[in-house]
Amino acid sequence: MINSVGLGFVVLLSAMGAATIERAEYDYYRYHPMPEIFKWMLQIAEDHSDLVTIVNYGLSYEMRTISLLKIGLNTGEKKKAIWMDCGIHAREWIAPAFCQYFVKQILQSYQTDPKMQEMMKNMDFYVTPVLNVDGYIYSWKDNTTRLWRKNRSPGPSGCDCYGTDLNRNFDANWGTVGVSFNCCSNIYCGSKPVSEPEAQAVADFVGRRKDDFLCFLTIHSYGQLLLVPYGHPNFTASNYDELMKVGLAAADAIKKVHGKNYTVGTSPDILYPNSGSSRDWARMQGIPFTYTFELRDDGTFGFKLPENQIQPTCEEAYQGALHIITHAHDKTFSSAVATAAATLWTMLVAVGVTCATQM
Repeated sequence: MINSVGLGFVVLLSAMGAATIERAEYDYYRYHPMPEIFKWMLQIAEDHSDLVTIVNYGLSYEMRTISLLKIGLNTGEKKKAIWMDCGIHAREWIAPAFCQYFVKQILQSYQTDPKMQEMMKNMDFYVTPVLNVDGYIYSWKDNTTRLWRKNRSPGPSGCDCYGTDLNRNFDANWGTVGVSFNCCSNIYCGSKPVSEPEAQAVADFVGRRKDDFLCFLTIHSYGQLLLVPYGHPNFTASNYDELMKVGLAAADAIKKVHGKNYTVGTSPDILYPNSGSSRDWARMQGIPFTYTFELRDDGTFGFKLPENQIQPTCEEAYQGALHIITHAHDKTFSSAVATAAATLWTMLVAVGVTCATQM
């Protein structure tokens, strides 16, 4: 009797422990404040130490660390790369939620999917869950700050307002269209190109490796759009046709998941002209596939997207991002294999001709 009671108690404790562990698992379908995201990054790096490392690559205005997850197989060789950043605008909470989901999905996929294994071998993924750390933390302060957009640097002398729009601060036709020089404006572009430490961190990190990056994806909300370069109406990307073709196919992949329509085009064509965006800067650096994702919704909830839409939003956006990334990978590495095969064939033919001549 005592043994059976003891055994029952052990079983009960085990069940309670399992339930506790299950509750403690990270919830990808709710919004997380910055401390929880930092803790999640540490846990991901610990759980996947064979693939993931944390890279600290800058400091915010308020001296907080800007970090990314570098994800890929360590081959000991220089690799091509994919960039993704989320949370450049503080109030767009669905964007950091997507970056976290994206990391989870590619790590899960790596376990069973030969294609993801191939891509992890050939490329590294650099994912910044929250770029605008100060602004994001400020947006969590209370209801009055929930819709904060910019970073938290003070305005110039004589201005009592705070913050620069980081996506108007990059050195890409800076200050020409779709910006404001009023430091209180939500689209204040800063005192000069790359005046903000957060923009500087990205420009330095990506700029030093610009020849390695095949793809630059920056995640925003809202509007259900895929934006291609450039934001200035007087400039057209040299590979505009390909960007549109790949973007439209990505939008098709998105629609197949939950039926949502994403519009593809340049910002002047389908949204509004702008300058100084990170997407345009990346394309000007020579990175071929640069896109801005504007996630759900179409304006019903706007920046306050309910948590019950996190999962479907992430599921569909993942398929769109994966299509673009896969295209960039296959174009690079399929052509490399074809070139190597052609070179080998040329060498074999040359050897055959030489042997025939000697005979």
